Parts: sequence; C-alpha cells; structure tokens
Amino acid sequence: MEQIRANSVLPADREDVVLRTADGLELVGELAVPVSGAPEATIIFVHPLPTAGGMMDSHLLRKAAARLPALANIAVLRFNTRGTSSAGGTSQGEFDAGDAEGMDLAAAIDLVRDRGLPTPWLVGWSFGTDVILRHPQPGATCGIILISPPLRFTSHEQLKAWAGAQIPIVALIPEFDDFLRPEAAATAFASVPAAELRVGEGAKHLWVGEPSVRFVLNEIVREVAPSALVPETNGLPTQWDGPIERRTDL
Repeated sequence: MEQIRANSVLPADREDVVLRTADGLELVGELAVPVSGAPEATIIFVHPLPTAGGMMDSHLLRKAAARLPALANIAVLRFNTRGTSSAGGTSQGEFDAGDAEGMDLAAAIDLVRDRGLPTPWLVGWSFGTDVILRHPQPGATCGIILISPPLRFTSHEQLKAWAGAQIPIVALIPEFDDFLRPEAAATAFASVPAAELRVGEGAKHLWVGEPSVRFVLNEIVREVAPSALVPETNGLPTQWDGPIERRTDL
C-alpha cells in the first residue's frame, strides 16, 4: 500500500477532448473515466477565475481527476473556458466575466450526454460557481457543488432564482475564505433554503494543503458516490494498493 500524496496519479482512462460551443468555439478539455469504463457518476468541473490564473489544471481539479476515477468510480470532465490556457492548450474565444461562459458549460454538459455518462453533477470552484449559478441547466444535472463561492459575478436575483431548485445544492465554504466567509455565506444563501453550507475548518479560498484537498474531495464524493467512502473514517482511502504514478511538474 502506498500513501496517496499531492502528486499521486491513480489509474484511469484519460482522453483529451474538444468541446464545441453554440457560438462556434472549440474548448480544450480532459475526460478521465474509471478503467472499468462504467462510472457510477460524472463530475463536470468549472475552474476558478482565468484572469487570476484559474484553469482546468488548477490543483483541486487536477487532483480530483487524478484520484476520483480510481477511488470513487467517478468520471471527471475538466476543461478550459473560453480564452483560458493550460498545459493542455488554449480554448478559443475571450474571457466574458461569466456571461458567454454559460455556453461553455452547456457544451460540457452536451459532451457528457453524448458520451452516455451517468448521473452528472456540476462542480464549480470560485469563478466556476458564478458560471453555474448564473446559467441554470434544468434537467441536465443531478446536483451542484459550489467550492469557495465568491458571488462576485452572481447577482442576488440570480442566486435567489435557485430557491425552488429540486436538486441538491452544497456549498463548501473555507473558514478563512478571502471573499465569502461562513457567516456572510449563510446570509447570502438564506434566500436558497435548499442550499447546504459546509465549512472547511482552517481552509482558505485556494484550499492549499492535503488536509484541505481531502476535505473537498471527501465532500464531493459524499454527495456524488457516497458508497466509496470508508466507513471507519467517513472519508476516501488515503492509501492505494495498485499502480500509482507521481507527478514531477508540481
């Protein structure tokens, strides 16, 4: 058994994909599915603010794609929104402050549907939460998970529009967030009774450090594929008995 560390990459079938938007753009992405080819559920990630360095390789997204297909039998799609670059390439178009990015989200949902992947959940981090909240996808998702929602580009009216949502809404709020701390988050989300707020103790907006990463991944899996959690710890395994790679580009 080997310890799962920040640079660990567990087995999965990984494929570079192209998402095509309704306004004719091509976006770069990666789809990681369990080696069995039969995932229990699917996560569509939307990354943090690209003008502040956010991209599909932002560390939480990258670590989720490296671990969750093997640990939780979850397919993970991550992609660069319009105008965003990463090691995998640059998506066409230009940053639009969460407006036209709604078409990018729709293109990701289309790809998951076209591949026949099951039980899609939308998971946004920071700016990605604004994209999800501003562009509801009725009937296209089983639930949403909001990581460090700053509500920077989301108006009160857009947030309140989720009040009648019939799907789970979970917000992961860092205790020491740089933009929206737990007390302020409780006030902001009071208009969305279905929203469940969970506090990451000791965490900041970027969730740096393995304890913070594990909190986020555990809470995602708790919603999306709870049977993957280890009963003794109520969390994902921290060791792996099988092939494991170590990234060297962190």
